[in-house]
Amino acid sequence: STEMMGNSELSPEVDVNSLNALISQNVVDQLLSKYMSTLTSNIIGWLRKALETDKKDWIKETEPEADQDGYYQTTLPAIVFQMFEQNLQVAAQINEDLKTKVLLLCLQQMNSFLTRYKDEAQLYKEEHLKNRQYPQCYVQYMIAVINNCQTFKESIISLKRKYLKIEMEDTLSISHTSMDATLDTIAKEGCSSLLDEVFMDLEPHLNELMTKKWLMGSNAVGTICVTVEDYFNDFAKIKKPYKKTMTVEAHRRVVVEYIRAIMLKRISFKNAEERKEGAERMIKEAEQFRFLFKKLAAGSGEDTEGLCDIIEAIAEVIKLTDPSLLYLEVSTLVSKYPDIRDDHIAALLTVRGDASRDMKQTIIETLDQGPSQPNPNYVPIFKEITVPTLTVPKLLK
Repeated sequence: STEMMGNSELSPEVDVNSLNALISQNVVDQLLSKYMSTLTSNIIGWLRKALETDKKDWIKETEPEADQDGYYQTTLPAIVFQMFEQNLQVAAQINEDLKTKVLLLCLQQMNSFLTRYKDEAQLYKEEHLKNRQYPQCYVQYMIAVINNCQTFKESIISLKRKYLKIEMEDTLSISHTSMDATLDTIAKEGCSSLLDEVFMDLEPHLNELMTKKWLMGSNAVGTICVTVEDYFNDFAKIKKPYKKTMTVEAHRRVVVEYIRAIMLKRISFKNAEERKEGAERMIKEAEQFRFLFKKLAAGSGEDTEGLCDIIEAIAEVIKLTDPSLLYLEVSTLVSKYPDIRDDHIAALLTVRGDASRDMKQTIIETLDQGPSQPNPNYVPIFKEITVPTLTVPKLLK
């Protein structure tokens, strides 16, 4: 009949349920144990090979591929998760218990793999610093490494959702947190090394700030803004959460470097006219930075206002024409930015050029006693800035 196998003449002549299993449980356990140990060494080998292949791409002279949204990436996350997926599908056909064991194994190996990935990204940066012309597409591949971190995060979540029972979630939460932390570290270090690239190129222009040349009208800040924007055209290919962090950090570093230039006391204004000119230039340049970072942070929700206000507040102290009001102006500055130290104030008064040693001393001593009411949103910036001191004892007397 059409249901041939169901034909009564073909029904078995024995009761199948009364038969013993073809393979004893002991042998089954041994086979599964052997399968797991073979799979473990295979996964370790595959992951190592995948990383080696990826590293070869990092030194190519052509840019990495971009995904459909234009973000740079390499094939590493896809290769790794395709491999996990294939092994999980096989395990799922055997039984639920084996599927869970294979998933735990994949995630455990992923954890170790990410530590190696982090070390390789660090070595990549160090090699590049020996010769910044090489590899040719360093910036683009570092961006791909950063983006891969986001892809890895998403893939781990999707793998767990697909193959893990809800009641098993808790057993994995610690390893998941650790993987997330490693991925965030890789991305953060990647972003930081890209910003190092930017600031190495900015160095000659930062060195020009607060010098005679700057006061005479050099275009250092214009060049700084153009360079940063140029780099950020590439950084547009970084995925959103990391791109926002990158913009915030770049903004902060530019302002820190600008304030550091003031604190280096490269210039001491000779008269009220020079002070006015210098202060107005500082206010104009703070506005240039504000405009630039507003543009770069468009749509990310970053508050771009506060940082440049610090430059303007310092400019107000320099601009002040009546020295008797200096204490008041400085105390306003300190109440807004309570991490300003005595040596910052002394440096600022040195740049003003008209405060006597006694006057500096009086202002600093009086300020030490005053209360401060910082803005709760203020992230300390002056603590990152050291003021150079003269080491010759006679000059300090």
